[in-house]
Amino acid sequence: MSDQEQFEANDFLKRTVKEMNPDEQPREKLTNYGSESLSDAELLAILLRTGSQKMNVIQMSQALLDHFDGLRYLARKGWQDLKVIPGMGKVKSLTLEAVFELSRRIQMASLGEQVQITSPEDAVAYFGPKLRDLTKEVFMVAFLNNAKIVMGYKKISSGGSTATIVDPAEVMRQAVMNEANSILLLHNHPSGNNKESKADIQLTKRITKSGKLLGIPVDDHIIIAGDGYTSFRAKGLLD
Repeated sequence: MSDQEQFEANDFLKRTVKEMNPDEQPREKLTNYGSESLSDAELLAILLRTGSQKMNVIQMSQALLDHFDGLRYLARKGWQDLKVIPGMGKVKSLTLEAVFELSRRIQMASLGEQVQITSPEDAVAYFGPKLRDLTKEVFMVAFLNNAKIVMGYKKISSGGSTATIVDPAEVMRQAVMNEANSILLLHNHPSGNNKESKADIQLTKRITKSGKLLGIPVDDHIIIAGDGYTSFRAKGLLD
């Protein structure tokens, strides 16, 4: 590349969004051609609104995507993590975290106000968006009535990237407090490996045993790992 070509390339990169041709500006593209026409970086740019002294907003958005290996992994990050990119202050970072959480809630809300869990697929459809993108292992219990409709759910514990500590007594205490007829156990594997561990099996047996004593059966234990999952009931791992 000649010195002139390098100069022109650098000048192109330094342009602000307002200095771009209308067809290159994210908001104009959205107005004229619809949201489907925009790249991930351009959609993020609309949310972030402004760039920094060193990068315009589209470059900043692309830097986020590059640093976190794409939109899927970016959506897993908290606002504190996003500040690693120069120019990503607290307001911008909080805005993105809020948008990612809204997207997960929209997926859950699409099933309606009354969610009935009669299969592992039902459980994954409802709780998958809440658990699959977390970077720490989280254990939850869902409370079901006689019709297997979810009356609520509670996060019991949150641990590291590979394990979390769960007290079966606390699981059953929450089940009694929420007047559950049965419960559904759920936790995620941030590693993406949905195979159950020996500790998972032992914990499930302990909770199931406690549930039998109280007359609150465990319907299933679902492990969610990325787009995959494991159902203890389907694998014959529930007593």
